[in-house]
Parts: sequence; structure tokens; C-alpha cells
Amino acid sequence: MASSFAEKAQVAAVTATLVSAAWIVAGAFVLDRAEGEQIDREIATKQKAEREAEPEEEDSGVDIGGERETVSMPPESETSTLVIPVLNAAATDLIDTFADERGGGTRLHQGLDIMAPEGTSVVAAAPGKIERLFRSDAGGNTVYVRSEDRETIYYYAHLAEYAQGLNEGQQVRRGQRLGTVGSSGNADPDAPHLHFEVMRTTATAEWWEPSNSVNPYPLLVEQR
Repeated sequence: MASSFAEKAQVAAVTATLVSAAWIVAGAFVLDRAEGEQIDREIATKQKAEREAEPEEEDSGVDIGGERETVSMPPESETSTLVIPVLNAAATDLIDTFADERGGGTRLHQGLDIMAPEGTSVVAAAPGKIERLFRSDAGGNTVYVRSEDRETIYYYAHLAEYAQGLNEGQQVRRGQRLGTVGSSGNADPDAPHLHFEVMRTTATAEWWEPSNSVNPYPLLVEQR
């Protein structure tokens, strides 16, 4: 009987020890978790305060397919002397079509459509070198003129015809005739116009490589 009682007492003592140990571990876990949550709250509060204290950066990007693409501007010495690339077109005749939706909202226009009767002369908006004379399904008869510093490409599309004697590699002056307004490519035959783009690139990039389009409208209107 004494042996049985001693065994029961021993079992009870061991059980009590284990239960106490479990409560100690559980308590430590709860305390650690509470402490961790408190630290997380303090870090989150600090980060929020730091974000609110930072000045907002100026947004110089353009939404393209839900992403941001940063664009750079041509130097003022170049843009201040741009001429409207359709003969006899006035600044008041221009409508800002840059960033208009095309393709059912799948892409942006990224150019300026200058409406004019078919056959109206298209002239170089800025001096440069003819990088490419190219016929495409979309742009029809196109001209790529690269600026003297090679960092801007002026793109003229939907031409009815090229000016006589126009060649790749040729230097053109500001106001020089490049061709005539038309509706080649995917342009509406009932609405002849010049599609004009200003594309920023790097001096070593090819004419067909990706570039950043700049809105030509303020460059042609705001300085007049």
C-alpha cells in the first residue's frame, strides 16, 4: 500500500512539473508574440511617418498599357525654333491628339494629327539628317529625320508622296519640303492629314529601336 501511494505521489509530482513547464513555455510564447506585434506596430508607424515627411516627386511619366514610361524633352534651343510641319497651318488650327486612344483603347496615339487638304506641302519642323524613308502598313509613306545631336527623331507619316530628290542620308534644313499630306497607310482617305511625332532616343540607337514620344502640341503652340 505504501509503495502504491509513493508511486502515485511520484506520478503526480512529474505531472505537475510537466504542466508547469508547459504553462511557462506557453506564457513565454504569448509574451514573445505580443512583443513582436508591438515591434511591428512601432516599425509600421515609423515608416508611415517617414513616408508622410518625404516630399512628393513630380510625375513626368506617361501611362502606357498601365505602366509608367518616363520621357525627356528636347533641349529648349531646339524646340523654340520648331516650325509647324504643314505649310500654311497656324497654331490655332492644331488640335492636341497626343495620348488619344487607338485600337479600341489598347494603345495611345503618341503623335499629333495635323489636318490639311491632300497635296499640301509637308516641311521639316527642325533641321537634321534623313535617317530613313520607309513605307509601312500603318504609317504609309514615312520620313524619319534625326536631329543634329542624334537624340531626337522627327517622324512624318501618311504622306501622299515624297519631295522630288529626297534621299536617305540627306541633310535637310528647317522648313524644307519633305513631301505632301495624304492618307497612305491606315489613315482615313476622307481625312488626309500629317501624323507628326517627336521621339526622344539616344545618339547610338537605331531609328527603329524603342524611343519615348514627346507631345508635339505644346512645342508647336505654346511658344507662339
